[in-house]
Amino acid sequence: MKSIFSIVLLISFSFFAAAQNNLQIKGKIIDSVENLKLANASISVLNAKDSTLVKFGWADNNGDYVINNLIIGKFILLVSYPTYADYVQQFTLDSTKNSRDFGTTNLFSKRLILSEVIIKGKVAALKMNGDTTEFNANAFVIQPNAKVEDLLKQLPGIQIDNNGKISAYGQEVKKVLVDGEEFFGNDPTLVTRNLRGDMIAKVQLYDKKSDPATFTGIDDGIKEKTINLKLKEDKKRGYFGKVETGIGTAEFYQAQGMANLFREKQKMAIYGNIGNTGLTGLSSSENSRYGTGGGTIGFVSGGVTLTGTNADEVESNSGRYSGQGIPLAKTSGAHYDGKWNEDKESINANVKIGSLQVDGERNTITQNDLPNGLILTNQKQDFSSQNFRKRIDANYQIKLSTTATFRVKMDGITKETETENNFLGSTLGSDLSLLNQSARKLTEKGTQQVLNVDAFYSKKLKKEGRTISWNLIGVINRDNSKGFLNAINDFYDVNGNPINTQTVNQYKINTIALNAYNSNLAFSEVFSKTFSVGLSYKLGLINSKADRKSFNPTVNGGYTILDKEYSNDFVVDQLSNQVGALFTYQKGKDRILFGGDLTTVDFKQVDRFDNLTYNRHFLNFNPRASYSFRSNPQSIFQVNYNGRTIQPAFTQIQPIKVNTDPLNVVVGNANLRPAFRHDILASFNTYKAITGLSVNFIASYDLTANPIVNSLSIDKKGISVNQFFNLKDENLQNIVLRGDLRKQIKSISGYVGWSFFFINTKDYGVINDEINKRESNSLTTNFDFSKTKQKKYDFLLGFGPRFFTGSSSLQNQLTNNGFGYDGYLNLSIYLPYKFEFRSNSTYNFQSKTESFREPYKALVINGAIGKKFMKDESLKLSISANDLLNQNVGFKRSSFGTMVTQSNFTNIARHFMFSLIWDFSKFGKTVAQ
Repeated sequence: MKSIFSIVLLISFSFFAAAQNNLQIKGKIIDSVENLKLANASISVLNAKDSTLVKFGWADNNGDYVINNLIIGKFILLVSYPTYADYVQQFTLDSTKNSRDFGTTNLFSKRLILSEVIIKGKVAALKMNGDTTEFNANAFVIQPNAKVEDLLKQLPGIQIDNNGKISAYGQEVKKVLVDGEEFFGNDPTLVTRNLRGDMIAKVQLYDKKSDPATFTGIDDGIKEKTINLKLKEDKKRGYFGKVETGIGTAEFYQAQGMANLFREKQKMAIYGNIGNTGLTGLSSSENSRYGTGGGTIGFVSGGVTLTGTNADEVESNSGRYSGQGIPLAKTSGAHYDGKWNEDKESINANVKIGSLQVDGERNTITQNDLPNGLILTNQKQDFSSQNFRKRIDANYQIKLSTTATFRVKMDGITKETETENNFLGSTLGSDLSLLNQSARKLTEKGTQQVLNVDAFYSKKLKKEGRTISWNLIGVINRDNSKGFLNAINDFYDVNGNPINTQTVNQYKINTIALNAYNSNLAFSEVFSKTFSVGLSYKLGLINSKADRKSFNPTVNGGYTILDKEYSNDFVVDQLSNQVGALFTYQKGKDRILFGGDLTTVDFKQVDRFDNLTYNRHFLNFNPRASYSFRSNPQSIFQVNYNGRTIQPAFTQIQPIKVNTDPLNVVVGNANLRPAFRHDILASFNTYKAITGLSVNFIASYDLTANPIVNSLSIDKKGISVNQFFNLKDENLQNIVLRGDLRKQIKSISGYVGWSFFFINTKDYGVINDEINKRESNSLTTNFDFSKTKQKKYDFLLGFGPRFFTGSSSLQNQLTNNGFGYDGYLNLSIYLPYKFEFRSNSTYNFQSKTESFREPYKALVINGAIGKKFMKDESLKLSISANDLLNQNVGFKRSSFGTMVTQSNFTNIARHFMFSLIWDFSKFGKTVAQ
């Protein structure tokens, strides 16, 4: 009996063992577009743990395949075919079924999709389309009712700071689009902090080129790191929004709301915010491109640009004020975009109204290195500013035919500002003897009106690859201000005895008018599969008028006596002609681009006050070259070179005196010549699907020849005169190294990362006719770990040291060497009964240096306890604490040229907030038209 049992057991075990080794997989491989059967496609089965090969086979003539004799375990399916992107899929075999049918697998041609690769885990996690990285949102875990910002934090290589600023592989993301369209005129924070994360199907990351460059392929150097959010189909129909109110201690409060209605091809939204917690919203970063700040105009890369402008605090890129002072923000806006006429026509329009009031204090210590000692300045500033801005913009596009498109963008801005600044300061010599004391008050009221127009026409000609386009940009800017300057300056001898007192009491009127136009005609031609060329001609016209008048008071108290020394009336005309050519060679894995542009600039400046004329002529050459090598669809290596002429700014050339700060006088230099800058950048990016490893490295070097540097002259009274000039025998240089490594730890469903940032800078300044060479080095590293489990917790921990050095040739015994630490912890715990706990903490330490003898450290802890209500958890009550330990003291250190500066300023201090938040939504059904 025992023998029979043993035989039966042995036979059963044999059948069982055979069954464990007779598992199989099968499927069919076809072309995704033409539905072709891909015979002889290679089929590899890899061990999921270490990626070693388990089985290998080929598809038959019908594209069918079967891999037999597999065992129980976790595996990776890898499908490959020449000129097609690889397909990767994880799978598991167990004893419940002896066969796994993958069905039809679609492969994508590299030729059609620009080297596209699909990387799949449980779902398709990542796809690379040429220079575009595409994340599948469904592959990443977020909490119910989480926002887009929470989704982006899960993506490898993307970081978001506490202010909402987004960085991708170390570079700031300038634009966040929704289905390829700007949303509220491109306010990244408004999108990421209000749109729901579960609405997103895909997140696309790429460098957005200008419209002419995108169409013709002629690289004009204008690129912006951009994220495009592709909506899920069922989220394109319905409504959603958020309402939040909060009342806090120390008179802090905030209320905001947003409502959105999506109808297939239409999006409508309204937004409003009021509060003094720092959130402003409704930014407008495109102002810097089209010149809406009243600064200096330049002709760069085919676009009219503005430099040296005063930033509008309402319009910061992060949607928040600068962080100095206590803000009161009131903003609102409306958005609409839609398509009609069989998608041949579309419009994107926004209306925005915003005001921002900021009040605070700032204390600044400045050290200036002199050939024979130091100058130390201490200054206390009370500041108050009010800005009120209205803006309307629209973007209309029409497809005139299958080969021609016309697009026009228009936006108008009006702004009213009012500022008051009170300064109390003193200047000390090297022996700490008092040189001067000052009390100064500046008040100003201003208005500004700006109109921007950008028209673009593109046409594809009969021959494939042959295109022509025309772009016209126009800017009209009117900027007027008036105000008072009152200053009392007392000067002392070496023994501290008063010498004399200087008093300034003036009424100032500034009137600035700008008209700028830029036209760009571009043509592209494809000569073969490997070689193409792009040609362009650009014409720029600028007319600018600056009328500044200063009046001294009369005995009767009025201001009618013109002070000619600090008054001027200038007219500037600039005509630019630019021709460019760009050649592209692409074969296999290699791509080479080379060319450049040549620009002539005729510059005429008329001093109508003194009847003087300054005529200038510049010839600028901007060469450009790049090489890229894509070793496989997941990896790319690139090297880029750009050379560009840097013209002197209008405010540097203008030969006038400005006495806004009588102790720091700025004068112009009409003899400035252009500088030339060389930029070299190399980068390497790779993603390993099987190991979940992402590696990104960037190295850059720039050198500026004949640089424009500042010459500072300081007399015995501590009065400084600033003037720019060309430093012919020295070069400025910067070296930057940046790396980011991130790896998925599948066993714990988390990510680990390491990043570093190194910068070496050499710059020069001239002080009292002696050259001062400054060199600084900074190395920052960071290690982080993150893990998310839905409805359980979110966890992000990061920490890293910083090392920095700084030296000055004039005072080499006073170095600025030191070190620091930065750490952060973001933690969310989701408790039973819909309770949740959130905390984000930061720690910052900076050691003392020879220049600054006191270290700085701050541990800032923010936390909140909340409870969600309703079945969909859409209603939440929370109590939050901002800066629980009250250590968030405004602090900033910087060095440049001959100066080292440290500032302490007012910012948002500890407070508690009671908030009620309601997220509402309804999707999936067509909304009645």
